[in-house]
Amino acid sequence: MLRIVGSDEAAGRPSRRTLLQAAGAGLFGLTLPKLFAAEQGGGVSSLAIVPPARAKSVIFMMLFGGPSQLETFDLKPNAPTKSRGPFSPTPCKTPGLLISDQLPRLAKISDKFCVIKTMTHTYNDHSTAGHYMQTGHPWHVPIGQGFNATPRDWPSIGSVVEYLSQHGGIPTDGRLPSYVVTPNFLGRLEEYTIQLRRPGEYAGWLGRGYDPLTTTINKRDAKDNPYFRECTDEELNFQIQGLKLPPEMTLDRLDRRRSLLAQFDDQLRTGGKNTAIAALDQFQTRAWSLATSEQTRKALDIKAEPKDLRDKYGRNLFGQATLMARRLVEAGVKYVTVHYEAVDGYSWDSHVHSDDVKKHLLPGLDNALASLLEDLDQRGLLDETLVVCLGEMGRTPTASERWGRSHWSTLFPAIIAGAGIRGGTVYGTTDKDAAYATDKPVKPEDLACTIYHALGIDPHMHVPDAHGRPVAIVDGGRPLTELFG
Repeated sequence: MLRIVGSDEAAGRPSRRTLLQAAGAGLFGLTLPKLFAAEQGGGVSSLAIVPPARAKSVIFMMLFGGPSQLETFDLKPNAPTKSRGPFSPTPCKTPGLLISDQLPRLAKISDKFCVIKTMTHTYNDHSTAGHYMQTGHPWHVPIGQGFNATPRDWPSIGSVVEYLSQHGGIPTDGRLPSYVVTPNFLGRLEEYTIQLRRPGEYAGWLGRGYDPLTTTINKRDAKDNPYFRECTDEELNFQIQGLKLPPEMTLDRLDRRRSLLAQFDDQLRTGGKNTAIAALDQFQTRAWSLATSEQTRKALDIKAEPKDLRDKYGRNLFGQATLMARRLVEAGVKYVTVHYEAVDGYSWDSHVHSDDVKKHLLPGLDNALASLLEDLDQRGLLDETLVVCLGEMGRTPTASERWGRSHWSTLFPAIIAGAGIRGGTVYGTTDKDAAYATDKPVKPEDLACTIYHALGIDPHMHVPDAHGRPVAIVDGGRPLTELFG
């Protein structure tokens, strides 16, 4: 009979052998990473009992810039004229949900998702808030003092998933990465004085070996916005970042080049161990193998999808990247981030471009997200895929004459669906101006805990930081278990 409380009399806690037996039996969702976290934390008190995973995969859709709650999922038709916005509510299947008439497809299938109306934090800055939403931790860089990712950043949720996959904490066949970012790294298409690489999606101090595999889609020119127009198949090649092959480069030649590079790296390493080189080698090795993998090429071939389905998602960059996310989770990727990023200021950061919200942003979101939920459902994948869609902040209750709105991080909505989430529901209530939560505020830590919980990961387990010290993957917060049926 398997014992839970065992024989480490001196310490008064279960012995390592007992815990290993429990881990081997899969008791209570216990995995080896959780076992090691318990040992590092001083015993069984660090070890949470986690239910079996509800989700095999996560699709995290980041609407960078911050959609307005008053133009999307929290309309206030009785608010003062300067607050309520230019759109009206439309009938939907969710009691009490006032959804914009610019989101008709989502309104028709609102029984498939939950709206969290009360996301909130105090970081009214894009890079800082983007890091917070994707990691569950505030950024170490003060607001206004930086825009780019650093090696000291907290690892993203996707990077923790990649880490656990590589260390046996999450089952994977290894033929595809566990974490992919598409269509570009966040910041790549922004026109700025420097090349932006926004924080939040990387492994940070966990190490480059757990960074996402990132695809690349280019603009036609400096002013082009592929999110606002139809993209051609030639553009939608979803190349792996940094590994685009010239036409004359065959896979055999690529493999020989890798061999020469490996010889050079071996010579370089003979001078002594270097953790930076080791991390780069791990990342390079994975990237090379994925670039030559038949499984990867098949997953990234968007042209294999039926034309009518691609039309439903929208032929713009966000629609096709969302379809790519479905292809990736179907192929076995555990965590996919899809970015709708800023391009030359035209984005969800709608201070003045209010016409863009109606003409491009809302229709693009409506087609992509509705198609994704319907597509996953029809393929039997929605029950095992958690879909999260949100911005890093909301917009001010008071608008300009053209319905532009400024940053407002104290209240914004999130859509969450699949993996047992109860559809047709609303979580939290807000005040008459959609300015503050009046009930059930949800912080980024809570959302991170909920995502980890859905994946069967203890949100307070420990991983080693850059100095080898155990650090909890989320500091505080709680899983919103009431969202699940």
